[in-house]
Amino acid sequence: MIEYIKGTVEYIDTEYIVVESNAIGYKIYCGNPFEFQKYRNQSIQIFTHHYVREDLIALYGFPTREERLLFEKLLNVSGIGPKGAVAILATGEPNKVVSAIEMEDEKFLTKFPGVGKKTARQIILDLKGKLKGFGEPTEGLFAAEESYEEGAHELDEAIEALKALGYAEREIKKIKPKLDGEVLTTDQYIKKALQLMLKQ
Repeated sequence: MIEYIKGTVEYIDTEYIVVESNAIGYKIYCGNPFEFQKYRNQSIQIFTHHYVREDLIALYGFPTREERLLFEKLLNVSGIGPKGAVAILATGEPNKVVSAIEMEDEKFLTKFPGVGKKTARQIILDLKGKLKGFGEPTEGLFAAEESYEEGAHELDEAIEALKALGYAEREIKKIKPKLDGEVLTTDQYIKKALQLMLKQ
């Protein structure tokens, strides 16, 4: 229904961002809202999926069309809802998810919140062989990563975002010592934390 929205990032929450376009503020749920921190009060283009269910109408946003496509494929899997699909994509590395599906790597898939062995097997059964041609991520909103010093505030924001994605405090505590020595932006902390989670 809505292919994309171009507008200004007006607000960032742990689960969503608000993009103002033509005097309308769109609440858009994202896997990693803090990726948009560096674009605060700037104009962006975000690809959207308009999710409609009897008890829920929501917009989900993605930096590239490919990430949106994988989100939509995951929604077709029994046992995967929009929150679960967004959490799987929150690493910002959809190609690793596709590779895990094609290689039947259940262990990799069960690292995501809400994905047990049964759901991981269902993802593989439903999607293996149906993701051919899913190439390298196209150059999108976050192609160029900026590197500059940030303080403890950014790490705190990253931890809140991980909790919002469904990760337990005990899981976060395991990887926090590896992040304490880093000086990163909020979204870089989140990406690194998610990668460390998947290696546990």
